[in-house]
Amino acid sequence: MGRIYKNFKVSVPDPRLSIIDERLRRVKRILIVASGKGGVGKSLLATALSLMLSRSGRKVGLLDLDFHGPSCHIILGAKGITPVEEKGIIPPEIQGLRFMSVVYYIDEKPLPLRGTETSNAFVELLTITRWGRLDYLIVDVPPGIAEEVLDIIRLIKRGKFLIVATPSPLALQTVARLIKLLREQRVPILGLVENMRFLDTNSVEELAKSFDITFLGHIPFDPGLEPSLGSPEKLLETKFARAVANIMGRIDTNGG
Repeated sequence: MGRIYKNFKVSVPDPRLSIIDERLRRVKRILIVASGKGGVGKSLLATALSLMLSRSGRKVGLLDLDFHGPSCHIILGAKGITPVEEKGIIPPEIQGLRFMSVVYYIDEKPLPLRGTETSNAFVELLTITRWGRLDYLIVDVPPGIAEEVLDIIRLIKRGKFLIVATPSPLALQTVARLIKLLREQRVPILGLVENMRFLDTNSVEELAKSFDITFLGHIPFDPGLEPSLGSPEKLLETKFARAVANIMGRIDTNGG
């Protein structure tokens, strides 16, 4: 009689990963909006950029993967609209965007995930969402350089990173770490955007030059931005939006 080996583990590929590839197959361009630090306006940029691309005639999807603090739905003023279940989940259309967020499933409750739970939640949301044909999919991801970023790299293979920074030394240090991580993983970086500029400084542009990545431009600090949250029409009339429009042009030029 042969030996019986205990604790013998066999690694089986997750079948959901091939489904994710299929879900994203008809998406032409995927932009992952990221930052090493929270509070730099990443979600505002992702949402405004999505709205502008949509209004320029593109078919656009916006995916809020920031499980720690989803906020794109607040910026869009998305209320009373939910996804449709049909061989997966079809994102609702809001302001011309196909919009998907974890907030549809957790409402305003906290989502205390850790480790593999977060990875599994990412996989589930990407597996069930049916985007269809899109010109752009904009993905708002959690801030930082932890495991979530590695999951995004692993799961969304064709994504190009659009990195957001502010002139703050704290933001610059964390963004530099994020850039180093992306370089180590050989992930394409579309460029670096400076947000909330209130001083005449070139610190963010110099950071981009030091890593030989494209500086896409700066967005001035706009005190009139807060009252526009929840109203896309008002948002698109702000100084913030006018600066984002210039950045959108550079993204098109750089093959975003």
